[in-house]
Amino acid sequence: MMDRRRSRSRVFAAAILVVALGLSSRRFPEYQPRVVSLYAGDILWALVVYLGLTFVRPAISRRMAATLSLSFALLIEISQLYHAPWIDSLRANRLGGLILGFGFLWSDLICYGVGILIGVLVDEIFRKQSKTEDQGGIPPWPWQ
Repeated sequence: MMDRRRSRSRVFAAAILVVALGLSSRRFPEYQPRVVSLYAGDILWALVVYLGLTFVRPAISRRMAATLSLSFALLIEISQLYHAPWIDSLRANRLGGLILGFGFLWSDLICYGVGILIGVLVDEIFRKQSKTEDQGGIPPWPWQ
């Protein structure tokens, strides 16, 4: 089932917020609990992948967006097992390192699943909220 088109401006704003949170989780680990500094960046990275896909294809279903995002994240993680000079030189660049990562970790796979799941859940909440607003009602609380 196709979702109604998402608001690109909302998705873009969410992506900017998530990128800022992700970068700060890597930049200021001493101000966070260890579990946050270890895993938040990978969770938020996967969430940005989901948001990026829904920005490019606003009408994509949540299931397809989650499947494609998870597939992309898994391919990136698996690519970290490959260390040719050309790809390692890309990883040496700050942006390349943020996108491609450096070394394979099993825990990253779990983080990617969590990040994409968060994206799907928030997407569902906004879909329900927008549907209710279109009907002239008051948006429901997320847990109702």
